[in-house]
Amino acid sequence: MKKTVALILLVLSTQGYSQFAKSIFSKDPIINLENWQKQRLYFGYYLGFNSFDFKFDYKEVVDQDIQVKKTTGFNVGVVADLRLYEYINLRFEPGLYYTKRDLHFSGIGDSENDYLREVNSTYIHFPLLLKFSALRTGNIRPYLTGGLSTTLNLSSNSKSKDDNFEGTFRAKSWSSAYEIGFGIDIFSEYFIFSPSIRGMFGITDELIRDNPGQPSPWTDNIDSMKSRAILINFTFH
Repeated sequence: MKKTVALILLVLSTQGYSQFAKSIFSKDPIINLENWQKQRLYFGYYLGFNSFDFKFDYKEVVDQDIQVKKTTGFNVGVVADLRLYEYINLRFEPGLYYTKRDLHFSGIGDSENDYLREVNSTYIHFPLLLKFSALRTGNIRPYLTGGLSTTLNLSSNSKSKDDNFEGTFRAKSWSSAYEIGFGIDIFSEYFIFSPSIRGMFGITDELIRDNPGQPSPWTDNIDSMKSRAILINFTFH
């Protein structure tokens, strides 16, 4: 997160922060990149960070839910933006997402090898989104965005024959979700800077149950396990 913020400040400082702020936020700003939004297709890239969680549904009522300890991960990717109508764009934002979650299973053993599972995830994320832009005011244009995404988890352990009895937590390689969020296009003299925040809500069960043969205290009572996340990206066009 610190590196991302530092990079943004560095970009802004290349043309002088005071000049940038004046051109964006003054009462009568000079209109930057006035015809940019009329382009049919344009590209960009983004950097950002994330906070992933799991939502568990259970087959039977439990005294205590599985506890998920979240960490802050990072995102990097590219953007392809296709203008459909004057204020509606179709966006494809493939990227690499890294995150880590610790799962605490209460009442299972006395050691971390029993009750703790570290879930490191390296995702290749494929979101297809619609962007609904508001009227541009000076050099600022807010927007809403939403759509569907599919994700490949390179760290899923889906092909492993070991399960939680050997200390291996397994998840499916592919998952799907819907996403919704908002952001702001800020037009500078040479580029567009777009900070945004989105919520991602999984719609497919990602859990691979433990191997049959003996009751599993880790997975037998789980009806579904779905990812959800907050995604914050800083996009440059």
